[in-house]
Amino acid sequence: MNICRNFKKINKNTYKKFIDKRNLSMNYKFKNIQFADRMIFIPHCMRNAKVCKAIDKGAFYICVQCKGCKISDITTLAKKLGYKETYIMKGGRAIENILKTQKPKAIIGIACYFEGAQAIKMTDKAKLLTQFIPLTKDGCADTDIDLEETKKIIALEK
Repeated sequence: MNICRNFKKINKNTYKKFIDKRNLSMNYKFKNIQFADRMIFIPHCMRNAKVCKAIDKGAFYICVQCKGCKISDITTLAKKLGYKETYIMKGGRAIENILKTQKPKAIIGIACYFEGAQAIKMTDKAKLLTQFIPLTKDGCADTDIDLEETKKIIALEK
């Protein structure tokens, strides 16, 4: 209940400033992490559920690159670069378990500003380097991102 009240008090620009500052502060170290030690977490709300052929794994989906949405482009690039894994998450709680078992050194998270700020706090505790990509259209379905900006962040390297 308190989270809902606090969310109403803090506007989107506050989250944006926090996340932009955070991404910038981690950018140099993030670039130095090998692609094989990075993971990407994508919200399920980006899926085009009408055509999506992703494999349901319980707490998350695995994209099969059916080209039904931008997630296909993201996973194609991540595989090409050698990323450890890309998950389409049904909820944020499962991320902690994945981090414990997969042990990446860096992650990219895609989410709305509020969820992104919460995830950054979680990854701080795990001492993980993060880059956050905010949704350009949020909500619980049919969300969107700036694909070109996303590709730039995914491809960050020395």
